[in-house]
Amino acid sequence: MKDADCVALLQWALPRLHLRWPGFRRNRRQVCRRIDRRCAALGLADLAAYRKLLEERPEEWSVLDALCRVTISRFARDWSVWAELVADVLPRLAREAAAVGRGVVRAWSAGCGAGEEPFTLAIAWQLAVAPRWPDVGIEVIATDVNKAQLARAAIAEFPAGTLCELPEAWRAAAFERGEGGERLRERFRTQVQLAHHDLRTAPPAGPFDLVLCRNLAFTYFDEALQRQVAAALRSVLHPGGVLVVGLHEQLPEGVAGFVRSSHGIHAAA
Repeated sequence: MKDADCVALLQWALPRLHLRWPGFRRNRRQVCRRIDRRCAALGLADLAAYRKLLEERPEEWSVLDALCRVTISRFARDWSVWAELVADVLPRLAREAAAVGRGVVRAWSAGCGAGEEPFTLAIAWQLAVAPRWPDVGIEVIATDVNKAQLARAAIAEFPAGTLCELPEAWRAAAFERGEGGERLRERFRTQVQLAHHDLRTAPPAGPFDLVLCRNLAFTYFDEALQRQVAAALRSVLHPGGVLVVGLHEQLPEGVAGFVRSSHGIHAAA
C-alpha cells in the first residue's frame, strides 16, 4: 500500500465517520497498516477496491471505524500536565472533599486505552496525595471502546518503554517485574474500574470531580462531535470539577461550561 493511496482513502472516508483528517496525519501509519491487513483478509487487490466495497456494503463502515482507533499512550504522558495535577488539582479536590465530609474523589478516564492514564492517576494519588489526606480516597472509572485494550489493562503488564515519563520513585514503588513486562502492583489497580464504553454515547453516571479526556475526542473527532462530547463531559462534572484534555488540544470555540486554567486543564463553571 502506498502512503499517498492511504491518505486519499482516509481523507475521503473520515468525514463520513465524523472524524477529522488532521488528527490522523501524524499517526496514520498505524491505521494504514490495519486497513492493509483488512484488504488482504478480504482478498482485495488495492484501496480502490476497498473504497468500492465501502460504497456497496454499509456494514463495512463500522469495521473501518474500529480500524481508525489510534492506540498510542504512555504512563504520565505529557508530564507537565501531571505535574500540575499533582501540585494543585488533586490536592484541591482532596481538600474540598474532606471539607464536606466526602471520603472519595470520583474520576473518569475517557478513552483509557490499555490503562496507562487511569493507572498513572491511581499511582499519583496514592504516592503524592493520600499521605496528606489519608481519609480521602479516589475511585477511577476507566472506559474505552476497544475491548482488546481493556483486556490489556486488566492484565496490567506493560513494556518498559511506556514507563519512560514516570518519575523513577513512582516506577519503583508501583511496578514489579512480570512475565511479559513491568507489572503494576495490585494496590494500584484496585482503585480503577474498567468498563467498555463508546465516548460518542451517553456518559457513565456522574457526578465526577475529575474527567480526563486526552488525545481522543479533541484530536480525532470532527467539530460537531467534539461539541457533543464536551457537553456530555460537562453534564457529569461537579461545578468546580476539572476536565483535562491533551496538552496540545483545545475545546471548540464557544463551548459553554468551562473556564481554561492552563494548558489542557479546564474548570467546570
